[in-house]
Amino acid sequence: MAKVRIHNMMFYGFHGVYEYEREQGQKFYVDIEIETKDDRMAETDDVKDGVDPAAIYDIVKDVTENKRFQMLGALSAHIGDKLLAKYPHFHTVTARIRKPSVPISGPIDYVEVETTRVQG
Repeated sequence: MAKVRIHNMMFYGFHGVYEYEREQGQKFYVDIEIETKDDRMAETDDVKDGVDPAAIYDIVKDVTENKRFQMLGALSAHIGDKLLAKYPHFHTVTARIRKPSVPISGPIDYVEVETTRVQG
C-alpha cells in the first residue's frame, strides 16, 4: 500500500457552533492522508490506480466551501466519506481540519480535529 499526504490546503468556509460563524465564515486549513489498499499504482504507473492530488483538492474544496457544519468532526468525516465513496481503491482517509479563529477567550493558535474513515 501507499500513503499520500496533502498538507495545509486553505479554504474559506462557514462552519461553527454559533450562527455568526456560519454566516460570516472564515479560513480553514485541511490536511488529507490517504492510504491505498495495494501497490497497484507502483506497478501500473497509472493515476487511476493511485491518488490524484488535484482531484482530491477539488473534492475537499467543494465540501469545505459549499456545505455547512456545526462541528469540525462532522466536516472532517464527511470529507473522508466522500473520498472513500469516489475511490474504492482507497483503504483509509484521514482528514485534519484546523480552525484558527475560535470563540475561546484566551491566546490560542487554532483548534484541530482529525477523523479517520475506513473503506467498508
